[in-house]
Amino acid sequence: MLKGKNILLGITGSIAAYKSVDLAKKLAEEGADVTVIMTEAACRFVPPMTFETVLGKPVYIKPFEGHVKHISLARNADVLIIAPATANTINKLACGIADNLLCTLWLAYKGPAFIAPAMNSRMYGHPVVQKSLRNLSKTGVSFIGPASGILACGEEGTGRMSETADIVEHVRSALTPKDLKGHNILVTAGPTREPLDPVRFISNRSSGKMGYAVAAAALRRGADVTLVSGPVCLRPPKGAGFIPVERAVEMQAAVLKNLSKATSVIMTAAVSDFAPSVARRSKLPKSKITAIDLEKTPDILSKIGRKKNGRFIIGFSAETSKNTEKAAEKLKQKNLDLIVLNNISQKGAGFDADTNIVTLIDKKGKQTDHPLMKKGEVADIILNRLPGPKKVRPDKA
Repeated sequence: MLKGKNILLGITGSIAAYKSVDLAKKLAEEGADVTVIMTEAACRFVPPMTFETVLGKPVYIKPFEGHVKHISLARNADVLIIAPATANTINKLACGIADNLLCTLWLAYKGPAFIAPAMNSRMYGHPVVQKSLRNLSKTGVSFIGPASGILACGEEGTGRMSETADIVEHVRSALTPKDLKGHNILVTAGPTREPLDPVRFISNRSSGKMGYAVAAAALRRGADVTLVSGPVCLRPPKGAGFIPVERAVEMQAAVLKNLSKATSVIMTAAVSDFAPSVARRSKLPKSKITAIDLEKTPDILSKIGRKKNGRFIIGFSAETSKNTEKAAEKLKQKNLDLIVLNNISQKGAGFDADTNIVTLIDKKGKQTDHPLMKKGEVADIILNRLPGPKKVRPDKA
């Protein structure tokens, strides 16, 4: 959603200004054209040359640089982000004070505006600052954070500037049409771990990135999302109902418990096919392990397919070749509406990658190939295939 957007990034005098270098870089990586406006106080924390090097374009600081620069910058901008925003700047903006380029530009700008506050928790809680925040909110300003934690002064409290990834996601979400409003989507992600003993387990190489991308994209587009996840090293997207699990039986229980409210289910999880038939309570000596007896884990996707009741069910098929016949057979056997086939042997489409290459196959047998792209883009392609939310019939006992 940020590709081709002209973004003004305002930076004020806070130690958190160092985070804005990464923010500018991430916005540019999303395809945005980023222009930085700094206050003179901000220049004491991060040299303007840093941003000029990252973005390859000039940074604006002084009010009278160029002909009515505050007007031309504001006129051509799609989005204005101020991160970090100090208490001083927030109070100025609320009162309409225009004593520097950023505050002057603020009065000339008429589009979506986002502010990420950064200050000591005592300052953030001051009645004057809180009044300014309320007044700016009434004008349509969207606030991102602040977060809680250890502050630059060593104290702990609310006042930290939000992480750059959270700011980018907030802006991306705010600019995304809410075309999935009314949907309640149940997403599974990651691997499962099937224990042999307290130390060892059987699992697979799933990172959960595809499922987390689907959950984030669905939230961005207005859906209610429940994410059931195996063990991964990812932060759940904010706003999702999050249920962490470990074993296949735990994932099945969580899915079935939350199935009744779901209008669609997207099963990206790589559920282990087998589990040790006995999970020992103490560590087995290596010398005692000569063979491991295995048993099949629950087929969660088949069980959901039998309990469809009007839901739209999407499954995944990770293969080491483009075996569309096998994927189509899996779709039919498990009573799915759509299956996503990805050949993990292809470069950029394997486990733990940020990209994917997929083929979508529907119930009518129609196949659609999609080239290498980011998993967030793949997520939107998948979500585009969802029908309008239907009233789900009550599940049979």
